[in-house]
Amino acid sequence: MGPADTPLKKADLPQGVLDLLIDHVHGRIDRRAFLERAQTYALGGLTAAALLEMLKPDPAWAEQVSASDPRITSETVTIPSPQGDGSIKGLLVSPAKPGKYPVVLVIHDYRGLSPYIQDVARRVAVEGFIALAGDGLTYLGGYPGNSEDAGKMFYTADRQKMVLDFLAAARWLKARPNGAGKLGAVGFCFGGSVVNKLAVLMGDELDAAAPYYGDAPKDEDVAKIKAAMLIQHGQFDTALVAGWPAFDAALTRAHVPHQGFVYAGANHGFHNDTTPLYDEAAAKLSWIRTIAWFNRYLS
Repeated sequence: MGPADTPLKKADLPQGVLDLLIDHVHGRIDRRAFLERAQTYALGGLTAAALLEMLKPDPAWAEQVSASDPRITSETVTIPSPQGDGSIKGLLVSPAKPGKYPVVLVIHDYRGLSPYIQDVARRVAVEGFIALAGDGLTYLGGYPGNSEDAGKMFYTADRQKMVLDFLAAARWLKARPNGAGKLGAVGFCFGGSVVNKLAVLMGDELDAAAPYYGDAPKDEDVAKIKAAMLIQHGQFDTALVAGWPAFDAALTRAHVPHQGFVYAGANHGFHNDTTPLYDEAAAKLSWIRTIAWFNRYLS
């Protein structure tokens, strides 16, 4: 899937390089530390700097559903968020056929409203949902057009206010006149963590949630969750995988409908098809499960 000149693939790289990439893009190590540590891996004579350049996301690889696809309509919306940063913009994507549809909030990772996240919103819409992908970087000027600058912006943002922006977006979306009355949320990395936070904050306002590799809520907050929860992690995302059994147990005690999956051989970020962390098998299976989950609890 994608052109011949795609980014490096997971199979091309030692796990150690992928671990360094995850640490770097999440701000745990800086560029200099990545370059120093990556030098220990021999990859066909590539310098560490050249390797880092090749590891950058390739937006051209993201498009599974074209913005001009006749099955959908898209528009940019601005949503008031008085408790957050004032407002949040987003891409609203709806099935082209008139009618009432369940609604799904799509929440981005640290890269903001990237081409990948925009495409995820379109993928949701062609499955028969109204999708809203919010831009948590709105008050900083919005997604800047590339992942590197978006990451820098993200790490200067007030993430607590960003959560409140997404809360405002969720409530706005659920109130849409062409909505069918039920709300779902899907998010990735930071977005997965926000989905879990919204499940706590919204209680029975949120009907179904599909967080990908997001931080689990505190045990004492899990009892506030009423949404049906679908939790998905990659095997090599070891810290989150280690925390899953406790989250699973807390959801069970709270009588929350839920399922959890850990995908063998997959890394953090395995669903993002613009980076070498992408795992095609895990991404496709997890997406089938996500859409089935929303069909079960929203339709």
